[in-house]
Amino acid sequence: MRNALLVIDVQNDFVEGGSLAVKGGREVAGMVSRHLRHFKGEYQFVAATRDYHEDPGDHFSDHPDFQSTWPPHCVAGTPGAGFCPPIQNLVREKLIQTVVTKGQHAAAYSGFEGVDARGHLLLDVLKENRVDHIDICGLATDYCVRATALDARKAEFQVRILLNLCAPVSPETGQQALEEMKAAGCQIQAATAP
Repeated sequence: MRNALLVIDVQNDFVEGGSLAVKGGREVAGMVSRHLRHFKGEYQFVAATRDYHEDPGDHFSDHPDFQSTWPPHCVAGTPGAGFCPPIQNLVREKLIQTVVTKGQHAAAYSGFEGVDARGHLLLDVLKENRVDHIDICGLATDYCVRATALDARKAEFQVRILLNLCAPVSPETGQQALEEMKAAGCQIQAATAP
């Protein structure tokens, strides 16, 4: 069994102080960092996804509905699109080996819509690294974590959601997402790093 960790969209615009902040986002960033440092020997491959919008069409709106349209966020080249410091440190130290970029020209919720620096889709990158089990954490439970997990199950990966290393936009939609992921065959479990 080859395990991967996917860190979903732990970016400055998605944590407190960002343009589309998720409550608890900064805490998630710190906990993800501790988890990876503690369990780095458990993962043969680690990737982080990021929203990186250049011209995402009607994904951005001056009057967002916060379901399919959103205020501008994670605009390419802005500080908001950067990873939170604990996650950026993991990238710099190469504990996160690959960054997958999504959403340049359209809405993109799933990490499987993203590509690495070579232009290879996440699915191909995971296959190249012979991954069969994926732990997923990050932001937000009810949007990009959910979409990534459901696509991972469609691609027949074993998937575990690290519940306490995620945060939802809202408790209600977060709970719905967990139920949907569980129904798709995802295991829901708390991470145990000290």
